[in-house]
Amino acid sequence: MLWLREQVQSVIDRCRHWIAFTGVRRLIGASVSTVVAVGVGWWLLRSPAPPIETSIARVTTTASTHNTVQTFGVSTTAPSTITVHVAGAVNSPGVYVLPSQSRVVDAVEAAGGATRVADVDAINLALPLLDSEQVVVPRRGQKVVSPSSPPRQPSGSARGTPNDQSVATTSVNINTASATELESLPGVGPTTAQAIITHRTTVAPFSSVDDLLQVSGIGPAKLEAMRAYVSL
Repeated sequence: MLWLREQVQSVIDRCRHWIAFTGVRRLIGASVSTVVAVGVGWWLLRSPAPPIETSIARVTTTASTHNTVQTFGVSTTAPSTITVHVAGAVNSPGVYVLPSQSRVVDAVEAAGGATRVADVDAINLALPLLDSEQVVVPRRGQKVVSPSSPPRQPSGSARGTPNDQSVATTSVNINTASATELESLPGVGPTTAQAIITHRTTVAPFSSVDDLLQVSGIGPAKLEAMRAYVSL
């Protein structure tokens, strides 16, 4: 035990001697230098900090592509209006725009109603109208062809001319009929109607239906389409 005390006292004496030899200032400076050296060494040897850009939170957006198929179809909605030509024994013949569900009676009323000489019982007033149709109101005494249901063809048909959907409802006298009445015949437009009138006034009245073949614009096929609706 005495030996241990002697050793401890010896170490203390050496430290006092070293401090006395070195000086307090040098000792403090050495301590500070040691601390700084240790700090710098730790800073240099530590793991490098992550790059700045990697520390910024990133939002990953997943784009979902959807293929949108748009189908274009032909509308089957019926038109809201139709256009018809009203001729014959009415007060205001002409072209009228009517609701699509209109009937012959509506067309006659739109044209100012029938005249005093009209034979409205000779036509079917309840018949539904077609777009681009011509409605001819006959005069009393005129011969009517199929008065209950005059033959008609829907607009846009592949056969005949645009006038084919407006077939005459009366027998048209080709020697006395007006241009409007002649236009009610199948395949007869303004030009052909005028050619018929010019022929009967400048050449000679028609003596038979077959004489229509002498008119410019009328061939055998058109004549056969007209034959059932003409008279002399």
